[in-house]
Amino acid sequence: MNNSLKKLLPSAIFLMGPTATGKTDLAVALREHLPVELISVDSALVYKGMDIGSAKPEPELLARVPHRLIDIRDPLEPYSAADFSHDARKAMGEITASGRIPLLVGGTMLYFKALLNGLADSPPADDKIRQEIEQEAAEKGWPYIHEQLALVDPESAAQLHPNHSQRIQRALEVYRVTGKTLSAFQHEQREKGSVLGPITEEYQLTQIALIPEDRLVLHQRIEQRFNAMLGQGFENEVRQLYQRGDLHPDLPSMRAVGYRQMWQYLSSEIDYDQMLQQGVAATRQLAKRQLTWLRKWSDLHEIQVDYSAGKEIIFDKILSNCLKILKKAPIYNNTSQ
Repeated sequence: MNNSLKKLLPSAIFLMGPTATGKTDLAVALREHLPVELISVDSALVYKGMDIGSAKPEPELLARVPHRLIDIRDPLEPYSAADFSHDARKAMGEITASGRIPLLVGGTMLYFKALLNGLADSPPADDKIRQEIEQEAAEKGWPYIHEQLALVDPESAAQLHPNHSQRIQRALEVYRVTGKTLSAFQHEQREKGSVLGPITEEYQLTQIALIPEDRLVLHQRIEQRFNAMLGQGFENEVRQLYQRGDLHPDLPSMRAVGYRQMWQYLSSEIDYDQMLQQGVAATRQLAKRQLTWLRKWSDLHEIQVDYSAGKEIIFDKILSNCLKILKKAPIYNNTSQ
């Protein structure tokens, strides 16, 4: 697409970053400066009843500043990157049609990537095969399932960490259902063209990420937030989900960071101290993976954040830097403000 045509496209913003960096606060503040509407990009926030452990915005805030794609699924229902991509495009279209700007905020990098790159078509899910794979994983572990995938689809396996359970499961499921590898389906789709093209074909996109200057300070923030969640009743929240009777730990919802560890505690697999230690460690690992994604991200405006200063000083600086970026982007040029 040439530049003159691209300038006619509506604007959109991606606001990314690792967990516990203050993305939601920044997104809410931007509404005071720009006609934006928020779309959540978070694989845990889509689930109803998963509020404390997902750091879901308070109901009062959501009433004042609505976030789309929050509380749209029961924890029993899987929600995929493909589901998100379709839902987000629909929400973006509605926001644009109303004369406002979609602001997509969150830390589920796979969702951002699916929207950014477009989606290839793939075979439908097969619950029976999926359950068989989950049973194998429960007995032998996900690294073993990763090894099985490597035997039939080494290309897909090479792109996945042995603990990326959901993606490993999907790739092996595709092969067992169709006899064709997921990588082969993807190659075919690249030749034919994606079912959904890159979002940059539809929007002028400005991508911003909050990057902590000091990883150790981020780790401290993560530990403090996890302890705060426990103080807010996280254990009771997961206990209610546990006692429903229809949920299990292999569901995507219950594999969410923090929820997995609390589930293990409630089922007496680990003790309370182990839950706390493993929950914090898993959240730190999540932040590390998010930063790894962002290091490879193209066309990204990074805002380096020093969390050692006072809270108000930090936030004012983040907001100021973000607005400087947006003032040079199509965002301001396409608004009357």
